[in-house]
Amino acid sequence: MSADTPETTVDYRDTVFLPETDFPMRANLPGREPDWLARWEKIGIYDRLREKTGRAPFVLHDGPPYANGHLHIGHALNKILKDFIVRSQQMMGRDARYVPGWDCHGLPIEWKIEEQYRAKGLNKDDVDTVSFRQECRRFAEGWIDIQREEFKRLGVTGKWERPYLTMDYHAEAVIAEEFMKLLMNGSLYQGSKPVMWSPVEKTALAEAEVEYHDHTSHTIWVRFKVTNHTGAALDNVPGADAPKDLRDANASVVIWTTTPWTIPQNRAVAYGPGIAYGLYRIDAAAENATAVVGETLVLADVLAQGVMTAAKVEGFTRLRDVATSEFEGVILRHPYAGIENGNGEWDFPVPMLPGDHVTDDAGTGFVHTAPSHGDDDYQMGLKFGLPMTYNVEPDGSYRASLPVFGGQAIILPDGKEGPANVSNIKALHAQGALLAKGKLKHSYPHSWRSKAPLIYRNTPQWFAAIDVKLEDGMGQYGDTIRQRALTSIDQLVQWTPPTGRNRLYSMIEARPDWVLSRQRAWGVPLTCFTKKGAQPTDPDFLLRDAEVNARISAAFEAEGADVWYTDGFKERMLGNVVNPDDYNQVFDVLDVWFDSGSTHAFVLRDREDGTADGIADLYLEGTDQHRGWFHSSMLQACATKGRAPYKGVLTHGFTLDEKGMKMSKSLGNTVAPADVIKDYGADILRLWVAQSDYTVDLRIGKEILKGTADSYRRLRNTLRFMLGALSGFAEEERVSPAEMPELERWVLHRLAELDTTVRTGYAAYDFQGVFQTLFTFCTVDLSAFWFDIRKDALYCDAAGSLRRRAARTVLDLLFHRLTTWLAPMLPFTMEDVWLSRFPGEANSVHLEDFAATPADWLNPDLAAKWDGIRRARRVVTAALEVQRTAKVIGASLEAAPVVHVEDQALEAALKSVDFADICITSDLSLSTDPAPAEAFRLPEVPGIAVIFEAAEGAKCERCWKILPDVGSHKHPCTCARCNSVLG
Repeated sequence: MSADTPETTVDYRDTVFLPETDFPMRANLPGREPDWLARWEKIGIYDRLREKTGRAPFVLHDGPPYANGHLHIGHALNKILKDFIVRSQQMMGRDARYVPGWDCHGLPIEWKIEEQYRAKGLNKDDVDTVSFRQECRRFAEGWIDIQREEFKRLGVTGKWERPYLTMDYHAEAVIAEEFMKLLMNGSLYQGSKPVMWSPVEKTALAEAEVEYHDHTSHTIWVRFKVTNHTGAALDNVPGADAPKDLRDANASVVIWTTTPWTIPQNRAVAYGPGIAYGLYRIDAAAENATAVVGETLVLADVLAQGVMTAAKVEGFTRLRDVATSEFEGVILRHPYAGIENGNGEWDFPVPMLPGDHVTDDAGTGFVHTAPSHGDDDYQMGLKFGLPMTYNVEPDGSYRASLPVFGGQAIILPDGKEGPANVSNIKALHAQGALLAKGKLKHSYPHSWRSKAPLIYRNTPQWFAAIDVKLEDGMGQYGDTIRQRALTSIDQLVQWTPPTGRNRLYSMIEARPDWVLSRQRAWGVPLTCFTKKGAQPTDPDFLLRDAEVNARISAAFEAEGADVWYTDGFKERMLGNVVNPDDYNQVFDVLDVWFDSGSTHAFVLRDREDGTADGIADLYLEGTDQHRGWFHSSMLQACATKGRAPYKGVLTHGFTLDEKGMKMSKSLGNTVAPADVIKDYGADILRLWVAQSDYTVDLRIGKEILKGTADSYRRLRNTLRFMLGALSGFAEEERVSPAEMPELERWVLHRLAELDTTVRTGYAAYDFQGVFQTLFTFCTVDLSAFWFDIRKDALYCDAAGSLRRRAARTVLDLLFHRLTTWLAPMLPFTMEDVWLSRFPGEANSVHLEDFAATPADWLNPDLAAKWDGIRRARRVVTAALEVQRTAKVIGASLEAAPVVHVEDQALEAALKSVDFADICITSDLSLSTDPAPAEAFRLPEVPGIAVIFEAAEGAKCERCWKILPDVGSHKHPCTCARCNSVLG
């Protein structure tokens, strides 16, 4: 009698334990995630976690984003990574505190308010400074509220109701206090030297505010004539008695520069002491060349051909070597000496000076030196007493009184090139000084805010000296800021990835003094006073008084930094200490990097949720922050705290589109977090982060997100199966590991292995490794193996059977581990999974820790045995798939294969288990006989071969196995196992 004969078919569906769960197959994350956010806020999860006592603190200090726009995908990457860390550290038993913060001062906000003023026809300079600053404050407050909600929507946990803001009164007071520590320890000084200057923003910039972009510059080759004199004024100049060879040759020294606008500021020409030079005569030149046949030029030998080519010289002769000793004491004529309407401005000697910075890599072997417009030039000026010039105004134009070029702009207000370069080129040509000209595309400094080109400009600024011995008694890691920083980098900080160490070390090793001052209004002022009539080098130039400092700090604490700009403030601060009339009040504001660099003091040190020593466990930002927040925080803390403010630094890459291109609104390839959340939900965005290698640049786009969503669905199905199979699980069902079948003990072994992997991975911030390990476990070890095998027992065994109880016990243990292990990365989904099983008003997976996993679950011998069993199973399932594809069978239960095993130990292992059950066949035979040639084999699994045989018997209508005994029991169409279950 056939098992599927209509007269005998019985519906046993109500007798099997099919999975039961309300957990939906479709996640609908965009629609449901806001409800979880509201729930977490209602039950106060973050604060409830802080109530857990006896835990070692872990503090990830938040690098403050800038409060001036909607979040981009880089913000999302950064905050999600931080959340992975905070949540995982908490679930591993730490008290993981996270205080989000915002950078609120600075030029971008000030610029926005100025734009609003200009649109209304108002002038910022006509507005009261305090009123202007208050408008900046309101602007920042508005964006903080917007960004806070956008960050929270990503599922980021933290003290959102009480973040830190650099514009809070207490923060402003502490920033001023930190600055005044520089005032007192001797590192603060005022100097007049070239700094990176933004003509568009009219302020100095620090290195961290500079980015480099391709820029096309004018290039010029300029003759400086060797001469005994340029007029009566030079008859008695130093060097007049030097050797006259070059002068007698009527030679010109040729310089090359990409900044023609600096020629009016030239005060010397530098040569390289180790460079080989020659005297060259021009014999022939193109018709339109500015080179003159017969003239002689001094050039570096390795560069001479390139210069001649640029000058369209068609023939030249090298006359002789020129020893560098011949340059000693030589005076050159400034190209603009005697220029029409020059009023004698450039009728001064231009000395030739030795400079170690001069190379023969490019140019001519000589460097035009303008001490006000370059650091090397400035150092030359200091060494040889060259005069500084003040020809360039804050807006990037020449001073109006400069002859010939007065008022001309180098950079226009819109960031484009002004007329100054071309005017200089024309003037040089008219003077007969221009040998050649051209264009050069090269990497050039730009403001990272206005994106406009920068210039080097000499201007009085306030600096922190990083090589001065500090008078603070904190010399454990060095006596100077630089020493302390380099020691901290090597001895006190863990770098993830390790390459971050080299990057920051090399930057700090070579960096100049820190430019602290900005000529703006919105920021913390440089809270210091200078003595009238004193020079910056005078000992009493700066007022250093602890009482005055304390008054300033108290005033800022009570009234904010705006009070600095109120009438009578100087008198309030200095009264009864010194005569206020003897001092000037400084009104520059601090570099905003000093603000954010000081956060360790008013967040880590001062808040109750900070750290006892004011040092964070971790700073985490993008790789650009080696020159930004990591850098400024290191310098600032080393100046005022004596060491780095962090124990660890983690850096991540930038976000790119799917093709690996930088995102740009103009290209239309940006991916907004809000759009991803609207389409997929925040957990998909978080999963994209978890699946990515954040140590390099990350790609994102529609196709990548589709792949991420597919991975999510596969993982969700695994979790949904677990929930369904655990329906109604009760403690009295629980089975001890010792009572379990081998297969369940193998799963426990895998859990013990995973426990170590997950904890180690989270501790090392290897989220990609953690997720990939868990995802592979869920899809390969569970869904494709253990779940597949144990569905029969879960569905069809008796409720009290040991095998079913053991499987459900393991499912329970799996559930507690997988949901908590995945919760840091997928907080919304794991909350949904957790509450589907453990509903309750105050319940949350995020209040749980990672479950402790007994070490005795580890069983390497059992694992080795089951590795062999799984390899053999692969061959069987592959052989059955061939039959399924050929439509010989529709399901594996229709098969009863013969498996030939060459290895006797493996055969014994297969015989010790129900291998038919493992292979999901109705029957299976094992043989050590040689396999026939037609047997199915897998090349990668030698020693195993399979012969297909169809299962004999009838199909059990309850478990669907095909067995000989079906139909011979009390319950029609059942096998012995199912008949027994039915009673």
